[in-house]
Amino acid sequence: MTAAPDIDGQKAQVRRAARAIRAQAQADTPDAALRILDTFPLELATPSPVVGGYWPVGSELDPRVLMAALSKSGAQIALPRMSTRQGPARFHLWQAGVTLTADAFGVPSPPENAQTISPRLILVPLLAFDRDGRRLGQGGGHYDRILARLKPMGAIAVGLAFAAQEMPMIPTGPFDEHLDWIVTEHESFRCRRR
Repeated sequence: MTAAPDIDGQKAQVRRAARAIRAQAQADTPDAALRILDTFPLELATPSPVVGGYWPVGSELDPRVLMAALSKSGAQIALPRMSTRQGPARFHLWQAGVTLTADAFGVPSPPENAQTISPRLILVPLLAFDRDGRRLGQGGGHYDRILARLKPMGAIAVGLAFAAQEMPMIPTGPFDEHLDWIVTEHESFRCRRR
């Protein structure tokens, strides 16, 4: 009898490699945040939706230029806030210039008293992705829970990544949510589903 594959072990191994790849991609492509303005599919931004963005941490592709452009075109911007380390994350409306405060993980987030909202378009950070829309995150499952809650309400999940973060196949478990689109500094594409 063969043991079931150790998905958590596989993910941990891929995460180690993916962190180094992403850090190198950030160093190699310092203008990626500007370049995604050219590759972002305009159809995702019309009509002007509520966009769930994120504040970049470490070497994550920085979405702030894109969020500013979407806001200028009429979209409302929301950022996630983790009130406790166990979650759940809630999106709060945010406007540029409004002071952010650290959430339970120390990530800059809108104040707890900011209006909560369910975004229609969710920009998702990641460590690695594949063409089928599988993503590898940091391992806490926070975005998987966000997507599991909001995608049934019609939300579209868009992974933002450096092109170098693409892998042939990402190991996934039963609670891993798929992305609908991937946007890199070179291209955007609708994820195929198998």
